[in-house]
Amino acid sequence: MDRAAYVLREKRLYNKWVASQTLEDYALRYTADSARRWSAGQVANTAIGATAFLACEAIGASITLTYGFVNSVAAIAAAVALMFVIGLPIAYHAAKHGLDIDLLTRGAGFGYLGSTLTSLIYASFTFLLFSVEATIMAVALTAMTGMAMSVAYLVSALVVIPIALYGMSAITRFQNATQGIWIALQIAPIAYILWSGPTALAEWSRFTGQLGAKDGSVSLLYFGFALSTLLSLLPQIGEQADYLRFLPSAKKIGKGKWWAAMLAGGPGWTLIGGMKLLLGSWLAHYLIGGAALASDAANPTAMFHAIFTAMSGHAGLSLVITGLFVIICQLKINVTNAYAGSIAWSNFFARLTHSHPGRVVWLIFNVLLALLLMEVGIFDAIEAILILYATAAAGWIGALAADLMISKPLGLSPAGIEFKRAHLYDINPVGIGAMLLSILISGCAHLGLLGDVAQAFAPVIGMVVAFIAAPLIALVTHGRYYIARRAEATEGDDAKSCIICENSFQPVDMAHCPMYAAPICSLCCTLEARCHDRCKTDSRATQQAARWLEHLLPQRIARYVHTPVGHFFAVMAAITIANAALLGGINWQIGRWMPDIAVEMSGLMLGLFLLFSLFGGVIAWMIVLAHQSRRSAMQESEHHVQKLMEEVIAHDVTGAQLQKAKEAAESANAAKSRYLVSVSHEIRSPLNSIYGYAQLMERGHDIAPVEAAKIIRRSAEHLTNLVEGLLDISQVESGVLRISSETVRLAPFVDQIANMFRPQAQSKGIDFLFERPDQLPDFVRTDQKRLRQILINLLSNAIKFTRSGAVTFRLTYRSQMATFDIIDTGIGIAPDDLKRVFDPFDRGSNPDAQRQKGIGLGLSITQALVQILGGDLSVVSESGRGTQFTVRLMLGHVANPVEDAPPVDRISGYVGDRRKVLLIDDDPAQVAVLRGLLEPLDFTVLEALSGRAGLEIAARDAPDIILLDISMPGESGWDISRALRAALGGAVRIIMVSANAHEYHRGGDGQAAHDMFLMKPVDLDALLDAIADQLHIRWTGDAPLPPAPAPDEFDLPVLPEDALPILADIEQKAIIGHVRGIESSIRALEAAVPEAQPLVALMLAHLDRFDLKGLIKIIRAVK
Repeated sequence: MDRAAYVLREKRLYNKWVASQTLEDYALRYTADSARRWSAGQVANTAIGATAFLACEAIGASITLTYGFVNSVAAIAAAVALMFVIGLPIAYHAAKHGLDIDLLTRGAGFGYLGSTLTSLIYASFTFLLFSVEATIMAVALTAMTGMAMSVAYLVSALVVIPIALYGMSAITRFQNATQGIWIALQIAPIAYILWSGPTALAEWSRFTGQLGAKDGSVSLLYFGFALSTLLSLLPQIGEQADYLRFLPSAKKIGKGKWWAAMLAGGPGWTLIGGMKLLLGSWLAHYLIGGAALASDAANPTAMFHAIFTAMSGHAGLSLVITGLFVIICQLKINVTNAYAGSIAWSNFFARLTHSHPGRVVWLIFNVLLALLLMEVGIFDAIEAILILYATAAAGWIGALAADLMISKPLGLSPAGIEFKRAHLYDINPVGIGAMLLSILISGCAHLGLLGDVAQAFAPVIGMVVAFIAAPLIALVTHGRYYIARRAEATEGDDAKSCIICENSFQPVDMAHCPMYAAPICSLCCTLEARCHDRCKTDSRATQQAARWLEHLLPQRIARYVHTPVGHFFAVMAAITIANAALLGGINWQIGRWMPDIAVEMSGLMLGLFLLFSLFGGVIAWMIVLAHQSRRSAMQESEHHVQKLMEEVIAHDVTGAQLQKAKEAAESANAAKSRYLVSVSHEIRSPLNSIYGYAQLMERGHDIAPVEAAKIIRRSAEHLTNLVEGLLDISQVESGVLRISSETVRLAPFVDQIANMFRPQAQSKGIDFLFERPDQLPDFVRTDQKRLRQILINLLSNAIKFTRSGAVTFRLTYRSQMATFDIIDTGIGIAPDDLKRVFDPFDRGSNPDAQRQKGIGLGLSITQALVQILGGDLSVVSESGRGTQFTVRLMLGHVANPVEDAPPVDRISGYVGDRRKVLLIDDDPAQVAVLRGLLEPLDFTVLEALSGRAGLEIAARDAPDIILLDISMPGESGWDISRALRAALGGAVRIIMVSANAHEYHRGGDGQAAHDMFLMKPVDLDALLDAIADQLHIRWTGDAPLPPAPAPDEFDLPVLPEDALPILADIEQKAIIGHVRGIESSIRALEAAVPEAQPLVALMLAHLDRFDLKGLIKIIRAVK
């Protein structure tokens, strides 16, 4: 069983907090359209402000001082062109898709976890550059105020936090406020240089530096080193992208503005940076020409102090201007460094730890790292560090640019940028493979293994390798590692709510989570630690590594990849490689710088390697065993959680079933309450007749006994039908209703049913149409009683609910399948009522239907009987136009039936020897009724008022048949029946005659002690049929009279005026339900108006059925 995982309240509150965009500024997620509220000019202006950093001047000065003008300017021109081309696709896609550089890297060839390595490279760039820029600012502060350098470091680092804290909104305001001052002071030295004339430029162009050729020629080697140093600025495009993601869409602001802002704020930074590099180069030459030290000539504070002094002629004023300029420039870049670094660290740690304490935490972390580098003097080793850093950055940026520039246009990778964890592989070999290959080759080149020229161009070689390798790997892998799971189709652009943080995001920032069975935002997906990427298959880094190893290794070895031994060798290999790289690097450096002790150190390093390998093996086993233990505990925990979830689901199902049962019980109670109200009326009318006639006869009134008996019998039959209806529905619900298989004459059977209802229809003034084929099988097999009950229920309803028109009773028979159609033109059934037409006690919502007599059980019983007989009951109805019920039953043809004895109308005896009947019942009245029935038919009747007395009589007189009650004092009828069967064996027949309907058991199955079960009140004819069936006797008596043909129609007579008062009296008594008075008035009408005899017979027929409404209708028609 699957169930959506539960979200803890603490987790929801935490994720809500980290998703607050006031401080988060859409870190780790897509930048929503609503967040792109700044104009194109504002976004471009903010991005341009990030180019104010004075590291450009410092780097330009450094490479010029070292490699001379020609090599430096050539390298600057090459670097600007290269970085512009590389940065253009990155800026374009970041602005188009609203993604920062990390999310862009995820979807452009590196994968979900693969981009953590690039996040680390990018984060390192931000705090490295931050430390350089803050050092420059600290020098300016010290020069202006004389404060200690350590304090200046602290101030320079911490001052940016309040601005970077609030992200884009605060940074935009700050950049806009300082932009004018920065531009004016940045351009002023350039204008001064140009105004100074060509002499200064000519002297600059002849500057050869420390290593440059004296003839001013370009050195490939030094050009390479200078270019490699400049390529350390490659990740700056990432900081530009972090701002450009807030650029409004081209549809909103127009393509012209969008492209202008994207170019200016994106790759356009390289043009500004190029001018600053050239400015730094000139200023370094300018200071060297003024006999300044080389260390001062590369210091931006000294550079600008010198030029501003030359411009103003006032050292004090120039110092203030220089300090203002340096502080503004460094704040402008360091708010960007701090901001970008906080995003990079957030991405790095969130993916590795599934936790995100907030961007602000990583903002402070990034600043403190930079402060630490400042304290250790990072600025003094800046050139060496930048070249080393450029080697790693070139591989990342080169692979990323290649994917965006080549792979996507050629269709080697998907067109869009998918950045969500739910849809990505952990590792995409396209970007990771290209970057690692690039680092490997450029690293070898940097170490001098590939020659001096390759060493000089190491970052350039790395970029070229990554740029070529990425599309090739995408081609070889067919781009299969870009998308691990296709996104579900989303309808519209409406925001969707995240199941965890309950915030709303655009569909592009949402994914469907199978664990929670609901949408989840990209950040909450990143932070989810329980799912283990169950939404994807074979996408985790460990799974990918295992698949690649199984593919690469021989089959005999590959089968151990997923075993603890395989895990151990994998971990041990990683530790050994790291150990060898570390010690080998140390040994190589010792051999390079201290060759005289290289041999001794080599032996020492080998010994350390073996020792570390030994410890590494122990650590590897600890890691593997800890992993196995954690995995086993997790599996066990998940197993228990799954069991608990299954139990919860089972409880939910049980609860739903209980609720459904409760609602059903309440509905049944309400229906039964309505039934009690209805049945009360149905019972009172016949009870009134029985009670009334019994009292009149008891008082000796002059009442014809036969007529009184007929009315009492009909009333009792009406009550019996009510009770049997309840019993039928109870038996159906409990599954104990049984059917019998009898041979039935089909044609006479349906003719009898039709003749029964034709007079009723005609008495209401409606036509009764009976249609059946002439050719029908003589005999069929079915349960005659139940089939009759079905047809009577449906036909009586059709006539009851039809005021005008006709009722059609149609039979068709084909392939032993009988179809009965009962069609009327009555009130019909409303669509809502049609859904519950077969529900017990439900009489619909039509007022006309509710006014009719009945308790709402007929159709329920009918449907149940049809189903028990193996048939089908369907209904088609239209409110106000009529209804058609169709019954389809299998009525098998009986070819050679056993002929029944001819029926008799009045039984007077039976053929054969005299039989003994034993009556056992504790009710003397019941015994008296049965004795009064059986003694005139020449049975010897024996009586017992208790079960024990019955046993004694049976043992003494050996009766042929026993009629036995169930509920008696002492032993029950069931106990007595078993005792009788044990004593007398199978010779005696036992019929249970009881009112205990709930104990009904048909008997006669060879297991029960009794042979038949009859329920009280007993129909005497049914009792006689049962006795004849059990004793195999044939009744004697008068043959039945043929039924009188039903008239096709009945013409109401025209009565004299004398009859009208009597009819009015009958109508008034019918309205109040005075049955005895109605009969007296009808008899008076018969005596007073002889020609009303047909009308009297019709009215008496309605009175016998207690159809007072039909009686009233006839009277009003005559009047």
